[in-house]
Amino acid sequence: MPAVAIGKARSWGSGRWLPVIAAVLVASSACGSSLEVLTAGRDGPPTLVLLHGYGSSAQEWMPFTQSIVWPGRFVFPQGLERTERPGGRAWWPLELGSAEDGLPDLAQSRPKGLTSAAAAVGGLLNGFWWRRAHIVLGGFSQGAMVASDVAFRSTARLSALVLLSGTPVDEASWRRGYAARRGLPVFIAHGRDDAVLPFSGSERMQRDLAASGLRVTWVPFDGGHEIPAEVVIALNQFLRSVREGS
Repeated sequence: MPAVAIGKARSWGSGRWLPVIAAVLVASSACGSSLEVLTAGRDGPPTLVLLHGYGSSAQEWMPFTQSIVWPGRFVFPQGLERTERPGGRAWWPLELGSAEDGLPDLAQSRPKGLTSAAAAVGGLLNGFWWRRAHIVLGGFSQGAMVASDVAFRSTARLSALVLLSGTPVDEASWRRGYAARRGLPVFIAHGRDDAVLPFSGSERMQRDLAASGLRVTWVPFDGGHEIPAEVVIALNQFLRSVREGS
């Protein structure tokens, strides 16, 4: 996989956008955040916020609005940094070597830029006028790392957390925040053959979260750094259970 493709989610579906979808890229400064966001679906609540991966963009979540069953609003924030890939964005800069080598282990480090990225996303969540209603936060790859940082290092109001092919970052700091999220539903999916971010990181994280009292749905799959159909199916079941409060 070329380096510029790291963090790009692969979708599945018919390739046609639903007629009910109305999307617009808007600045979110009114919400206390510097982010631009792409919105789709009906008015929230409930609200599903998904963060893209490195080198991807908010627009690449749009096909998932056909396959993710969600009755409210989709919100897709745009990463703060630009990448070499045309139109590509990131949440913080990465030093990429050979894509075949994957990324270095981030569990013992705190990358420069993660704090500001998480603060921007947290500001967005706190600024929603519907913030007292259901908000599910999630992300793919680098976006999953930012979503985790928001969940475990802030008091942002969340109904659930969705982590797709992510990895622990600054793990000791995150672990200190696990107990405060006791009872939170968390969906974690990761490919056993992921050559970009190690499967073992997500496997360890889901185990630690469950031990800390979070309600973890763990979906390992045979595949790489991607979001295959089986994950979307399992995610829909998870989201339905969150909405029904089960």
